[in-house]
Amino acid sequence: MSDIEGIDPGVPPTSAGCVDCDAAGGWWFHLRRCAQCGHIGCCDSSPGRHATAHWKATGHPVVQSYEPGEEWFWSYAAEALYEAGPELAPPGARPADQPAPGPAGRVPPDWMSRLHG
Repeated sequence: MSDIEGIDPGVPPTSAGCVDCDAAGGWWFHLRRCAQCGHIGCCDSSPGRHATAHWKATGHPVVQSYEPGEEWFWSYAAEALYEAGPELAPPGARPADQPAPGPAGRVPPDWMSRLHG
């Protein structure tokens, strides 16, 4: 996996949460990290689907889960899941004290009904 185009192991994550949700005052279910530039976006179950939007806007093809205990990668270009890959620059996950969904204080009480399937 380390030879797949679109992965730069030396680039740190850009934030602790979804950059686009934070800018809009929104919330997310789970987080994904662009393996090329470190952009943090929300997953496709989240209302904003910002990780996929980042791929579509930039062409950066690979994300890694940014959830604690998860190390898998997803290639949008290949439509393929990889259980493991190169170790990316730390930190490797959102802060452990940040809830999922998150961030704390912005998640609506009916959040489960707002998830995309």
